[in-house]
Amino acid sequence: MPRQKLSLASSNKILDLIFEWTTRLFALAVLGLLVAIMISLLIGAWPSMQQIGLKFLWTEDWDPVKESFGAVVPIYGTLVTSVIALAIAIPISFFIAMFLTELSPTWLRRPIATAIELLAAIPSIIYGMWGLFVFAPLFMEFVQPGIIKAAGPIPLLNQIFAGPPIGIGLLTAGIILAIMVIPFIAAVMRDVFELVPPMMKESAYGLGASTFEVMWKVVLPYTKVGVIGGIMLGLGRALGETMAVTFVIGNAHRLASSLLAPGNSIASALANEFTEAVGELYLSALIQLGLILFLLTTVVLALSRLLLLHLNKNEGRKS
Repeated sequence: MPRQKLSLASSNKILDLIFEWTTRLFALAVLGLLVAIMISLLIGAWPSMQQIGLKFLWTEDWDPVKESFGAVVPIYGTLVTSVIALAIAIPISFFIAMFLTELSPTWLRRPIATAIELLAAIPSIIYGMWGLFVFAPLFMEFVQPGIIKAAGPIPLLNQIFAGPPIGIGLLTAGIILAIMVIPFIAAVMRDVFELVPPMMKESAYGLGASTFEVMWKVVLPYTKVGVIGGIMLGLGRALGETMAVTFVIGNAHRLASSLLAPGNSIASALANEFTEAVGELYLSALIQLGLILFLLTTVVLALSRLLLLHLNKNEGRKS
């Protein structure tokens, strides 16, 4: 009997070691894949980095014929459209999640949740086609003229919303991106809001708090990690979205202060020009754009982690 127990214990120990090393190998494989992608991008971008140098980051020109390349226009377009998307998507996603978890009747909760999941499953090219053929004409005819007229007398806004209404542009791309990322952010927020212990919310309601106060002062602090994770998920999709942005951003390599003007993004520039890149420098410049997008996403994720660490560090302190 003792021998059987010893044999069983040894067998379990071996299985535990196999399981531990298997999971460790899978985790290291992900890290190795990340390093391999980084190295391949560096190798591909090296000719451009050597010949153009750091001025690639602030040069506006993009002329393949003269082999003059600069990344400031795609970087600007990527950041502006992503900021517009998040500015629209975050509050809408919050109110959707709040409605589903606190205010929605039971019979309506499941259809709305299913609709959100279906929106997340729609391919990006469908969003792009809808944005180009349906949304952009309506936006040009009914919305943009009103925005231009309202912003005209205001000194700063008349520059941000200047130009003729043409439908496509940075603002249109940002709105389409917002529609695309709302399902992801709203779904994550809804899931984490449902994890809040009912006793915490009931206690706040018992003290006379309104529904919004409960969500703002009880639910959000309790679920901040999940909420920020959902926002980062949406931001990651907004930064790297290709086809939908390519359809509606205008694909113009010029820097404009107006959000109504056509622009470009890193992903749309790669989608439009990668197959037509002739010459080592042209191809290397496009790969360097991909490297910048990769680093930009990494920096955003790192900043989100620092934000979470800062929030956790300040927990329990008196305000």
